[in-house]
Amino acid sequence: MKAGLLRRAVRPIGWKGRAMPESAAILSALPMPVVVLDAENRFVSANAAAEQFFQTSTASLEQMRLSDLLPEDGRIFALIAQVRHSDARISDHDLLLESPRMARRGVTVHAAPLPELPGGVVLTLEDGSTAQMLDRQLNFRGAARGASAMAAMLAHEVKNPLSGIRGAAQLLEQNAGEGDRELCQLIQDEADRIRGLVDRFDMFSDRPTELAAVNIHRVLDHVRRIAVTGFASHIRVVEDYDPSLPPVWGNRDLLVQILLNLVKNAAEAVDPVHGEISLSTAYHHGVRIAVPGSTDRVHLPLQVSVRDNGPGIAEEVRGTLFEPFVSTKRGGQGLGLALAAKLVADQGGLIECDSRPGRTVFRLSMPAPPPGSLGTAQ
Repeated sequence: MKAGLLRRAVRPIGWKGRAMPESAAILSALPMPVVVLDAENRFVSANAAAEQFFQTSTASLEQMRLSDLLPEDGRIFALIAQVRHSDARISDHDLLLESPRMARRGVTVHAAPLPELPGGVVLTLEDGSTAQMLDRQLNFRGAARGASAMAAMLAHEVKNPLSGIRGAAQLLEQNAGEGDRELCQLIQDEADRIRGLVDRFDMFSDRPTELAAVNIHRVLDHVRRIAVTGFASHIRVVEDYDPSLPPVWGNRDLLVQILLNLVKNAAEAVDPVHGEISLSTAYHHGVRIAVPGSTDRVHLPLQVSVRDNGPGIAEEVRGTLFEPFVSTKRGGQGLGLALAAKLVADQGGLIECDSRPGRTVFRLSMPAPPPGSLGTAQ
């Protein structure tokens, strides 16, 4: 890092003769992303947290401008210009930093001029998107628990009397005339349909989930082959994988079920002619969640994304998208995403959705295998 410009700005206050750490070391230790931009918004330096924030190495950042990562009409560029014009520190809150390379919501940006570098600006970023994501995940898990309770209730309160209704219809059919037999058969068919719906709810019930090291790229390849030979045969499917990604800690069959559901939803949302679905993986530092009932925190660095260029999800349903009976599709029952949220939570992961017209992303954040449990990835 080109830290010489900052070294003179760090004053050795309170060190009483002890060696003052170099500014580069101090910046690297800070938990918040900090970057220095020159007069043309080129990256001069960045700390380790900034590498994680932009998901790009310092060496790469120092070859780039901020406009290579974010659109120039964003509020952050107006903030930087205002700092240079007023030569004063300025902060802005709840910024959306979004581009094809990254998506951050609820970001607070503190910007200050750097006298040692003409036109230079120091940016400190506070990412609120992770906290928002964890809040949403707690809601998803609550929805999953509610669905589990509903499943148990339906199984007990509906299946037993339903069997009696179907049996009574079969007995009546034996002595019924031709017209009445048709009605008896209709009763049996409807009873079977209701039982099938109740069986779908049974998928929400709490069952032990067997976890193992899973090669997520094999899972994605399996899902892609199913899609392109069936429901997404008319849609372009793009792959953008991180080949160095380690296995995820999860259940292969459940991951296939989750991703197949997300890809099918994307295929139904996009334009039949110009539609595109992107499957991607990435390693992302800094996402941790608390384990209920303990003080442990689980690191979720492995991200799997399904992105489409459809019209986006209506804003009024985004907040409840993973709750049962919420659907954006005509005739939809609203169970697919609720089930996906539960299955992801059962594997210790997070699921979130970012959507705007022309770009919808469903993102899974999954744990890596615990030490000593890698073995051979499925």
